[in-house]
Amino acid sequence: MSSTSSSIGSTSAPRTLETETASDGLCQSDDVTLALGKGDGAAGSVYRPLLITNSGNESCRIQGFPGVSYVAGDDGHQVGKPADRAGDKGGVVELRPGQVAAADIRFVNVHNYDPATCDPVPVKGLRIYLPQETESNFVPADGTGCANPDIPGDQLTVRSVHPT
Repeated sequence: MSSTSSSIGSTSAPRTLETETASDGLCQSDDVTLALGKGDGAAGSVYRPLLITNSGNESCRIQGFPGVSYVAGDDGHQVGKPADRAGDKGGVVELRPGQVAAADIRFVNVHNYDPATCDPVPVKGLRIYLPQETESNFVPADGTGCANPDIPGDQLTVRSVHPT
């Protein structure tokens, strides 16, 4: 279940000299390969690590929370609101080529919501923005998400990046 940039769910902002200079040394969307690791279930939720592998030729740094949201359809439109952040920002993780870091994602079983409140829709995966990055990656993950952004609670929660 790995992915690099893909047309489904991938969006980007134009890069400028200013953003390239400001991002020197930071892991960027085209420097990494993303995949979801195996999950553990708990009380109506599943926790899965988002595995971030430096697939580039240079070391890069990463710190903070990735942006995570469900996407659906051939156009990769967002489903519901993006993941809420849980915990502290965490420290800087240095990734040498081939090294892996992780950010833990909690997926709530949306079938526990009243369908009238949730408005369940099939999703194709996740749009992921690395911390301090304006381009996204797509990670395939078929499932169901709540289209209603006003459901009580959070259908997705993400923790900060940490070493594996």
